[in-house]
Amino acid sequence: MLRYAVYFAPRRGAFADHASRWLGRDAATPNVPGLSVPAASITAGPQRYGFHGTIRAPFRPANGLTPGKIAAEVANIASRLKPVICDGLQLNDMEGFLALTPEGSDAALLDMAAAVVKATNALRAPLTKAEIARRCPDRLTPHQRDLLNEWGYPFVMEEFRFHLTLTDRLPPGQRLETMAALQAYFQPVLPRPFVIEDLCLFGEDAEGRFHLLHRYALTG
Repeated sequence: MLRYAVYFAPRRGAFADHASRWLGRDAATPNVPGLSVPAASITAGPQRYGFHGTIRAPFRPANGLTPGKIAAEVANIASRLKPVICDGLQLNDMEGFLALTPEGSDAALLDMAAAVVKATNALRAPLTKAEIARRCPDRLTPHQRDLLNEWGYPFVMEEFRFHLTLTDRLPPGQRLETMAALQAYFQPVLPRPFVIEDLCLFGEDAEGRFHLLHRYALTG
């Protein structure tokens, strides 16, 4: 694996199955009434990463760090953290792309994500100049640039916004239609409450696609 990441990914069930079909990672073609374009035409980015909520963004492993050591450390972190419970999930426009976001207080989620970022920081190799450039630092706030330098990603700690991405960035005229179609498609299976009960270690293959490697229950 070229890079690793720590994500939330739902356990098997209706919610996970719906998302897998929507992103084309299931043999079945999703039936989404009201959508005027094929789902595959607006989900290229999410297809690559798989259905997930980022907790620790993708990173190259530190020099000499084996896959086994990375897995063992993520398992250790999960053993110290408690599950996080939110009221539910809601569909939102995230400045152009559509995603599911938590309802209710997310204070416990923010604390958990910060703990994971801190505990995994030693696992990542330092950012290269090219990796920093890909984050478009000129578009970041000074504080976000500081976070990028310290933690390898600009949207962590107080800048963290948990979300489950469903689409690529869409033109304004396509968002309302797609939002209505996705609302109807996902509403019957959205979990209430929404519980994050695992840390999921994902790996990026040579083709740039991410795969679930291990799932570790939060048992702290």
